[in-house]
Amino acid sequence: MSVFTHLVVELGRLLEPALAESATAAAIVLFTVLVRLALHPLSRAAFRGATPLAGCLPLLLQLPVFFLMYQAFSSGGELLGHRLFAAPLGSRWADALGEGGPFGAQGLVFLALFGAIAVVAAWSAVRGRRSAAAAAAAAAEAAKKPAAGSGGAKRGSRAGAGGGAGARARAAAGAGAGAGARARAGAGHRGAAGGAAALPELSAEQQEAMRKLGGVLPLLSFGTLITAAVVPLAAGLYLLTTTAWAVAERAWLEHRKARAAALAEAPGAERAVDGAARSSL
Repeated sequence: MSVFTHLVVELGRLLEPALAESATAAAIVLFTVLVRLALHPLSRAAFRGATPLAGCLPLLLQLPVFFLMYQAFSSGGELLGHRLFAAPLGSRWADALGEGGPFGAQGLVFLALFGAIAVVAAWSAVRGRRSAAAAAAAAAEAAKKPAAGSGGAKRGSRAGAGGGAGARARAAAGAGAGAGARARAGAGHRGAAGGAAALPELSAEQQEAMRKLGGVLPLLSFGTLITAAVVPLAAGLYLLTTTAWAVAERAWLEHRKARAAALAEAPGAERAVDGAARSSL
């Protein structure tokens, strides 16, 4: 704990000229950001679904940090004398109520903290429900594709049989990069994608269960409010910062994924892929 205390104290001294008595509180926020930056590669792996354990590691690795924060501002030490505006960093919501009520000098600091946590939790809940709805829509769309793909394959086989598929295949092989070859390659790619999407197809009951679970899980983020009300103010600042980082980080990762998918479907990307295929022949 001495290493942690020393790091927070040194960060507070660097910020003290600008933030005066609230420098230690800002140092806690900065320390939390540094921890989340160190865990960002694990968060990206969890978002990609690399391994089941990847989704748990960022949370598990933060537990010791939260424990150190709690202990440093619960037991006696040099950090207990630091404040965030009028509230000591080691005080709790119950202490603020005893000092002047919810609208006293300390109570207002806690109310601002609770308000910020509620905003982050609401943002997380809205994004979580949107993601669950998008996943349900994608699952429903994937369930429809195999039937359409199989019908297209049957029509393609009949057309090939009726019009001399063998002759056209030899002519396309001689041409090397004709439009018919590209069309057949695209049809094969769509058929493979439809077959892959059919593998994780879920039943209607499973999709409904996932939809309900996706509507409930985002509400768990409001549990951070309860935790912030019983831990020291410093630990509440840590919770606010790491929760806000987690929500913003996931939004950024989803934006990058959507942008990559849009670029992959753009006509320019198709031309680039087609040109690369022609140059390799």
